[in-house]
Amino acid sequence: MTPSNPLRDESGSTPLESTAHIMNRITTQLGSQLALVSLDGRRRPAPRRPAPAPDLVVVAHGSRDPRALATVTALLARVRELRPGLGVRLGHIELNEPLLGDALAAATGSAVLVPLLLARGYHVKHDIPEAAARAPHLDTRVAAPLGPHPLLVDALHDRLVEAGWPARPGQAGRRTGGVVLAAAGSRDPDSAADTRRTADLLAQRLGVPVLPAYATPTAATPLSVPAAVRALAARGRHHTAVASYFTAPGRFATQCADAAPWIASAPLGVHQAMAQLLLHRYDQARATSPATWAPARRLTSA
Repeated sequence: MTPSNPLRDESGSTPLESTAHIMNRITTQLGSQLALVSLDGRRRPAPRRPAPAPDLVVVAHGSRDPRALATVTALLARVRELRPGLGVRLGHIELNEPLLGDALAAATGSAVLVPLLLARGYHVKHDIPEAAARAPHLDTRVAAPLGPHPLLVDALHDRLVEAGWPARPGQAGRRTGGVVLAAAGSRDPDSAADTRRTADLLAQRLGVPVLPAYATPTAATPLSVPAAVRALAARGRHHTAVASYFTAPGRFATQCADAAPWIASAPLGVHQAMAQLLLHRYDQARATSPATWAPARRLTSA
């Protein structure tokens, strides 16, 4: 029978351990020590702790419109919710604090810079890598811009539906509907190519023509938003919406929305797909980087 009271020492105050309990504890301790010794008798090196994940530095353009900073700040909060424990920082190319250089100066170890930009262009190709190169204390990697990507199309579609675009347009709507994808504009042909690709993906999703157009037309991106509206009308597309291809509110987004003959969607903003895409670009850059990251001065873009 098992005694109803535990055995006590001579003082009657401390429970005595049974022989089986003592032997079990000795065996456990001995096993943990033997695990550190190899078969040839040499001590195994202690297991290395995994290196901490690099910080995610989200690089926004910056805007004089206070709504832009509020939107980006809320978007980063959504990113932190999706990836608890990840260090997430914000840096701006211009106009807002913290500036990218200050954000990198405050970081330690390693960082992945993810542009909160929708296409390739001067900022992605030059400004961001140069800022990383001026932070030699960091091991850095620059991710691709957000676009083109199907997650952006998800966000664009949702914003259009919120503005009044039919979720399931009928045949008549498909015959007369059209969309102008309103972007900022760039002198870089790669930026124009990325925006056209997003317009093609959105057209496939909606089943209507989507023309890319720009708030600041250039030689590479010549079509203005009003000109794109007229071009669609000439093709019998009189039910035309403007899809705001901007990450946050600002002067260009407002200017393009004002040119809409029917509805204009809100900027992409704090959308779940935007937060997911920032993390996707972060993970992509980490996966394509070497095991030991190169210093910033030898930086290459993912």
